[in-house]
Amino acid sequence: MTAPNLEHFRTLLHEHMAKRGLRSTDQRRLIVETFFQSPNHISIEELLAQVRQQDSRVGYATVYRTLKLLTECGVAFERKFGDGLTRYELADEESHHDHLICVECGKIVEFEERQIEALQEKVAERHGFALKSHKLEMYGTCPECQAKATARVAAAKPRN
Repeated sequence: MTAPNLEHFRTLLHEHMAKRGLRSTDQRRLIVETFFQSPNHISIEELLAQVRQQDSRVGYATVYRTLKLLTECGVAFERKFGDGLTRYELADEESHHDHLICVECGKIVEFEERQIEALQEKVAERHGFALKSHKLEMYGTCPECQAKATARVAAAKPRN
């Protein structure tokens, strides 16, 4: 995957904030820049912990409102992977990816697969849809959790 154009996202945010009459505070800038440097699929709590390493005064509500602002202006995508947490990722359409989600430990693996993309386009075309966007999330058990389950079963078997 190519590195995202962060200047493009900064411009989108700046223009959106100007339209809404919002000012750029030091805390908001810190949250945005920390988000830009964070790995994808970050929760509010994880981002708050990272931001508080720089400024312990930043509150949960400020991080929440800033992430909502990033989502509103198209800089971030809000993702819900069925575990009750809302996560955020950079809305970088240039590096589209799909997700594998472990239902045991919550691990999220991003992947790109040209064949899946081509098949989705064919399906949309066959049904007369002009595809605008899509997301693919596959839920299962990661190799590490499978190994742990196998080890538990083996340990539980009675020995002769």
